[in-house]
Order: sequence, then C-alpha cells, then structure tokens
Amino acid sequence: MKIKKGDNIKIIKGKDRGKTGKVLKTFVKENKVLVEALNLFKKRVRPKRQGEKGEIVTVPRPVPASNVMLVCPGCKNAVRIGYSIEGDVKKRICKKCQSRID
Repeated sequence: MKIKKGDNIKIIKGKDRGKTGKVLKTFVKENKVLVEALNLFKKRVRPKRQGEKGEIVTVPRPVPASNVMLVCPGCKNAVRIGYSIEGDVKKRICKKCQSRID
C-alpha cells in the first residue's frame, strides 16, 4: 500500500468526494484507510450504568484505498505516487512534480 499513517489524502469516490483529511490508520490486509473526520457513520451506544441514557455517536469508518489519492505537499494536488531508489533506500515521489514525499 502506497498510503501511510499521517499522510494527507483526498477522497475521489463516494459520499465524501472532494474532501481532504489525515490518515489515522491503515488496514493493509483489507486495503483500507481510516481518515480523520471523514466517512462518518452514526453508531448507537447502550447505556453503561443503570439510570444512564443510551446515545448516538458518530465514528469514522475505513475507506477503500482505491478511493483516495495522496495530496502532494509540494504541488498541493491529488497525485499518483511513484518510487525512486537512492542508494539502499526506497523513497516515495510525486508523479507530477517529482518532489519527495516523507
């Protein structure tokens, strides 16, 4: 997976199309990413103690990685990601401006 935790991404497909956010967690086996404050769903929570009321909370759900693109810090656009090998280290690069993505 080319997207990592902490990357800024843009959603290109789905109900939150066009919105940007930060990746909180990646699920490599499922090929999904969890994005901060995007793809929110309502979840009903049962009361934990007697006399307390149940509530409805909004939680983010994972988005398929194929529905997001990385936002390049150099050119500020949603871009595809390439790789360059410098010595023994493999680095991610922006396909548009060729700047390195850390």
